[in-house]
Amino acid sequence: MINPFLKDDALLADIKAAAKDESRFHCWWLGQSGFLIQWRGKHLLFDPYLSDSLTRKYAATDKPHVRMTEQVIAPERLDFIDLVTSTHNHTDHLDAETLGPLLDVNPELELIIPEANRAFVAKRLGIEAKKPRGMNLGRRIPISGFEIHGVPAAHEALETDAEGNHRFMGYVARFGPWTVYHSGDTVLFEGMEVLLKRWSIDLAILPINGRLPERRVSGNLWGRESARLAHDIGARMVIPCHYEMFDFNTESPDEFVQTCQSLEQPFQVLRAGERWSSPVEESRKLEQGS
Repeated sequence: MINPFLKDDALLADIKAAAKDESRFHCWWLGQSGFLIQWRGKHLLFDPYLSDSLTRKYAATDKPHVRMTEQVIAPERLDFIDLVTSTHNHTDHLDAETLGPLLDVNPELELIIPEANRAFVAKRLGIEAKKPRGMNLGRRIPISGFEIHGVPAAHEALETDAEGNHRFMGYVARFGPWTVYHSGDTVLFEGMEVLLKRWSIDLAILPINGRLPERRVSGNLWGRESARLAHDIGARMVIPCHYEMFDFNTESPDEFVQTCQSLEQPFQVLRAGERWSSPVEESRKLEQGS
């Protein structure tokens, strides 16, 4: 079992300590595709999976989900979250055992989901269908100092409901001078680079576990594809995710690292529970010539 960089009390202490530095934003990888963004006392949580629900669900099947990395924290300890997202309906991105406790300890928590998935989300979480904030391509939702925009994802194809709402989403979060792109689960699709280039992306969060038919699950970007995508859209930093959670569906970050290095694409590989902090705001403005 892989030990997190920080977990439990140590992780909470680091989150509290980072809040004192308001000149930049802070980002923690919580495992799989879960990331916590902190900006001036506000907290956005992308796609958390903080339980063993999938390990239990598939324990007696021919597709066991054997956990590789220890859980970094129990969801009920994150009682300071303003906004949480789900990019699609797969359990590692929409986990009732994670989101239920989060909603319980954060009564004012806002939940952003793909509009196409509203009925499914309400049933899985046992909440009123009107509670989540539905997202689709081109939609913008301002919440708690964050401005969230919807972009499509292809897992492994672009899919829409009868009204044209995308079932798989990525999210662009803008706050202060910063822009973060969390792709959700996706492969490359036509027009993806053009769509993303319109944003001046400071941090791209991209999966690297790839796609192998023998896994019998929907696939993702390979490490080399994530590195090149980050480079081609002009991301100032890229962090990989969606690996080292389940032993049947993971990849080494080595290919991602090597491709980033060859492209001179800035990157950071985190351990679960580890923080990355952006450059200070004034340094960023100078780099952009503003």
